[in-house]
Amino acid sequence: MRILIVEDDEILGNGLTVGLQMNGFTADLATCREEADAALLSGGFDAVVLDVMLPDGSGHELLATRRGRGDATPVLLLTALDTVADRVEGLDGGADDHLGKPFDLDEVAARLRALVRRAANRPTAYLEWNGVRLDPARMLAMRGGEDIRLSRREFKLMHALMERPGTILSKAQLEEKLYGFQEGVESNAVEVHIHNLRAKFGRSVVETVRGVGYRLSEAGR
Repeated sequence: MRILIVEDDEILGNGLTVGLQMNGFTADLATCREEADAALLSGGFDAVVLDVMLPDGSGHELLATRRGRGDATPVLLLTALDTVADRVEGLDGGADDHLGKPFDLDEVAARLRALVRRAANRPTAYLEWNGVRLDPARMLAMRGGEDIRLSRREFKLMHALMERPGTILSKAQLEEKLYGFQEGVESNAVEVHIHNLRAKFGRSVVETVRGVGYRLSEAGR
């Protein structure tokens, strides 16, 4: 899951970025409304963590602009102003959830997982496909009652494919799920992770559609 964090406080923004990455998210940081709007125009984010008070405007204004453009990306508002009136303003303004500062990082991660799950109309906290189960909260993969150890990026790649079973995802789309703006991407990184997934789940688990991309194989073994 790829998350955009919009936070002008350097320490808090960096802490959120690192913390969410440790929880299995791919996280990018924007420090002002202008940066956030440019990032969102590029697309590819599963959810946004949005601070209300920004140096060049408010999070409410950014949210109103995005919703006015038809952008339905789930938004979690973070604010030091946590009265009932503040929460009502944020939710009625298009936010999907609201969390006051200070907050617990595990709760932020759990709320983001819930927002993404609801946006995908998925009733359970885990993903299942052809005998494989992924638990995003614990970053665990299971098959036949046995745990399968995956690296963080292997888990992200399998998660991206299982979110859209049967859909062909291009190499660029998968790279978006694996790497943030500031991270360097090696030219063969996706191929290496696909190779590792096949070694752990079976060679036919991921199908290569030549010249297009990758998808989960119906055979799955």
